[in-house]
Amino acid sequence: MLETQKQMDNQTQQTEIPYAIVKLEEAARIIRQSINELPILRKRLEKNIDVKPKAREIYGDLQNQHRRLLGAFDTVALSLLEIEQDELANHSVKLGQSIKSFNLMTPDYTKLCEALNSYLSRLPFIDSGEINADCDITTQEAKATNNRIIGRLMNNVRMGYYPTCTDNLVRVVDGIDFPDGVTTNLLDPCCGCGLALRFIAEKARGKDAECKTYGIELDGYRAEEALTRLDRVGFGSFYHSRISNEAFHAMLLNPPYLSLMTEGGNNTRSEKRFLVDSINNLMMDGLLIYIIPYYRLTPDIARILCDNFNDISVWKFTSGEFKKFKQIAILGTRHKRRDGSIRAHELSSSALEPDKLPELTELPIGRYQLPAISKEVTLFKGAMFNKVELAEQLSNSKSLTRLFQKSKLDSITKRPLLPLSIGQIGLVGGSGLINGLVECDSPHIIKGRIVKEKRTRANDNINSRGDLSSTTITETISNKLIFNILTPNGFLSLTDYGDDGAIVNPDNGPNDDANSSLGHSNSCDTNRLSSNNSFDSNNKICLSLGTTVITPAAHEVLADYEINNALRRHQIGDWGDVSKDDWEANNDAIKYGERILSAYKNAGSEKFWIITEWDRSVTTVLLPGDY
Repeated sequence: MLETQKQMDNQTQQTEIPYAIVKLEEAARIIRQSINELPILRKRLEKNIDVKPKAREIYGDLQNQHRRLLGAFDTVALSLLEIEQDELANHSVKLGQSIKSFNLMTPDYTKLCEALNSYLSRLPFIDSGEINADCDITTQEAKATNNRIIGRLMNNVRMGYYPTCTDNLVRVVDGIDFPDGVTTNLLDPCCGCGLALRFIAEKARGKDAECKTYGIELDGYRAEEALTRLDRVGFGSFYHSRISNEAFHAMLLNPPYLSLMTEGGNNTRSEKRFLVDSINNLMMDGLLIYIIPYYRLTPDIARILCDNFNDISVWKFTSGEFKKFKQIAILGTRHKRRDGSIRAHELSSSALEPDKLPELTELPIGRYQLPAISKEVTLFKGAMFNKVELAEQLSNSKSLTRLFQKSKLDSITKRPLLPLSIGQIGLVGGSGLINGLVECDSPHIIKGRIVKEKRTRANDNINSRGDLSSTTITETISNKLIFNILTPNGFLSLTDYGDDGAIVNPDNGPNDDANSSLGHSNSCDTNRLSSNNSFDSNNKICLSLGTTVITPAAHEVLADYEINNALRRHQIGDWGDVSKDDWEANNDAIKYGERILSAYKNAGSEKFWIITEWDRSVTTVLLPGDY
């Protein structure tokens, strides 16, 4: 178990190395390579000095190697400053300046290589066995120094979060000129507990400036605390958040920088990635407040800044804070991307001499003016779910407002644009909306229900000899909608066109409850029909209609109530406007199963017919012209 733990510790040490150590070892390899290659290139140049094209090519290679060597010294100096080897870092700067002025045409590079070898022997984390010079310290002392430095760096990594000093933020805010009458948007992509951004906003309000604060925080506990201080807070990783581009007047960026490099060095430094990914959120001419340790102002960071920002200035924190955290504030206004390589070297070189950097106390009042542009942050979503932020988004949602907005139709009496068809009445009745008291000129109570209806049809199958071979029985089950209506004249049970109904005298009472169809009779007492074609409402249904259809021409001129009324009369034996002979023929057809034709007129005195076939399978409503 102990051996396994030791192997895990060794594996962790191999795969997680502080960034400063990785960069120090990379720079040392370049210096070691220069010790080997510079003399070789110089001798090759001497041999080809008379061949000008070849000599120019070799001299170009010599210059490139010299530039790589100078860049390595800058990297070593910054890495030594990070691991608090200040004396050796200063020596690195001075040695780098001497190498910069070294004449590449010097015939003998021996003294230069000896100086470089001696220098490498003094660097921590460098194997002295690879250096051809006498070491000033023993191997044991070197290992002890290295372990002490690594321990301190790893402790710093575990500490992780460094809040920005508000005393220095006062100096930053004094250097900002806030526009009048414009609400400025302030963003902090790694806001922590929100103290720094709220402090800037409060100081701005002291200058009669209005600010709205936006922060993103990875740590859930700090994000919850930031909610009490900032206007909007997104939870989770900034890299997976969704934020409006070019919507912020100023951005405070104090990213984590105590990073570890995994094996292979593939991890991007946090302070660099935050800078690259947040630039687009800042509007043009918006102010960047970038707070990092001065030794992290490396050439690549300087190039990003010079490519994207104008009027860049560097200010170190006041003496106590600078001594403790080595922090500087880099200020600049955003512009469209351009080539800033010329300015980048000067900017990164300023970090090599931190004692010469001006303090924030020297920052002029109103040095940077924010854009006088009103801008709405339309998109601000953290990577993780946040109830408070969700409520803010929903409150700004026009779609949600429309969803709950009361319709104008709710405040007026609603009537159909056209009379309801039978199919529409069926749908409304089946949904249960046509129930209860109907207050109108003839008040009544209506109740609808749906029942199952089974229809059976027998078809005889005849063989080639004319004999009955079999009978096919077909059963069809369908839903039937029934309306039961209580009127002053009694219960009226209404079905669709093809079903039975009944009118019952209330004095006699129904033979079923009010919610069901009343008793029907499929026979008709023709003796109870008056001879003068009058309609007696006490007659019962004596005719089954089967499937009811209507021709297009009849449907065009007849209203639904005219059709219903005529079908009701047709069912109970009121044949309408037919001759006495046709009336009697219809009565006989009821008894003997013949075809029945009745005739009626609509409100416009237009005549129409209703024909029920002999087998009572189909009833057709039609105009005489359709026959």
